[in-house]
Amino acid sequence: MKLEGKSIGILVGPGYEDLEFWVPYMRVQEEGAQVMTIAVKRGQIYNSKSGGLTAQGDWAAGQVNADQLDALLVPGGWAPDKLRRDAGVLKLVRKMHAQGKILGFICHAGWVAASAGICKERRVTGSTGIRDDMENAGAVWVDTPALRDDNLVWGRVVADIPAYCRELVNALS
Repeated sequence: MKLEGKSIGILVGPGYEDLEFWVPYMRVQEEGAQVMTIAVKRGQIYNSKSGGLTAQGDWAAGQVNADQLDALLVPGGWAPDKLRRDAGVLKLVRKMHAQGKILGFICHAGWVAASAGICKERRVTGSTGIRDDMENAGAVWVDTPALRDDNLVWGRVVADIPAYCRELVNALS
């Protein structure tokens, strides 16, 4: 198992994209990683964008220390627009980035990275719906299924989850 002994956080919020949350969650778990579900509020249960699945925030972002994690994943959906408004989420993302830890973003999750101010002059991808936002944050947009730019791992959309997961596992190995 490539990720044995790794601790990975995954953010969740209202209207998260269920496949972009659950598939990477299970993929890193399959490789032996311990996964912490992190939200704005501990114990809150969130419905996915499709309404079919729920996920619970076992930890509040403001309670998590970047030293506890080897990586942090951010799924897309509507949740990133809510998550980026939380000071605890942004502080965690900034601290992990400053420590060079792996940060994974897929689809609309780039909004969190942009609000954290970590995209300037970095290659990114995601849903074309956030392209202007990412470029306005100083990022260099690349239309590709998945990519890695140093400690940042990016996935475009649901259909690209396999490529995104491969980049994540390789970055964490």
